[in-house]
Amino acid sequence: MEEYRKTSEKVHGQVQSMPGRESKMDPKPVFIRENYKGSEKLLDKVALITGGDSGIGRSVAVHFAREGADIAFIYLNEDGDAEETRKLVEKEGRKCLAFRGDIRDRNFCNETVEKTVRELGRLNILVNHAGEQHPEGDPQELDLDVMEDTFRTNIFAMYYMTIPALRHMKDNDCIINTTSVTAYKGSDRFLDYAATNGAIVSFTRSLALNLSDRNIRVNGVAPGPIWTPLIPASFEKEEVEKFGKNTPMQRPGQPCEVATSYVFLASEDGSYTTGQIMHPNGGKSMQT
Repeated sequence: MEEYRKTSEKVHGQVQSMPGRESKMDPKPVFIRENYKGSEKLLDKVALITGGDSGIGRSVAVHFAREGADIAFIYLNEDGDAEETRKLVEKEGRKCLAFRGDIRDRNFCNETVEKTVRELGRLNILVNHAGEQHPEGDPQELDLDVMEDTFRTNIFAMYYMTIPALRHMKDNDCIINTTSVTAYKGSDRFLDYAATNGAIVSFTRSLALNLSDRNIRVNGVAPGPIWTPLIPASFEKEEVEKFGKNTPMQRPGQPCEVATSYVFLASEDGSYTTGQIMHPNGGKSMQT
């Protein structure tokens, strides 16, 4: 834990354009602990992850691979990050497919699911993780076109991915959706982003009820301030320098501190867990 604190203290003011590149970040996010030992919790499972090229998505992909799963992931246009993630998964001895495209396109989502099943043989775990956020402090200045794009990426795409995935999912398979601490605390600067995350929580709980008779578990993860490319891509320089320091733990979290929640929910360890949200947020949701 001291290592993470020291790494977080090195964060300095840096900004990028959306969607952000992990390769340009300094310091680099910690995507897996060096001492993390897999125990075949996901042996021979197949996972499809949206936004799997960097940040939490990359961390989930590598953790799943170390636990024995083959990986397919979707990314928008961050080719360098995607290639690095593919290499990291293959280094764990597992197969990896990388799909470049826009999850706001329902045809692309359907085709990606079908290609994953065709090339990897099945689909056991769907991780709806990709998201975007754009700060705006004044509701009257909110760009409604940007707001619509945020909803298409953050919540509509979950439907676009889930519906075709369910054609292939069977008993004991699962879906994990990424939401955010903003769904619970709100955010004065991310009105549309926070609203999408509230919708994700309701979608997760409703889908869990709907799929319970098929024994397909549906859960979510609501991270707090985590050091990922989304931060320098959507925050001002001064905000990046202070990022995560206002949590009870007084630092931002690392992707590796979040990805283990996905491992739990995807594995037999979480076999009696559905319709729930896990909260790796450094105590952020405890604050008023």
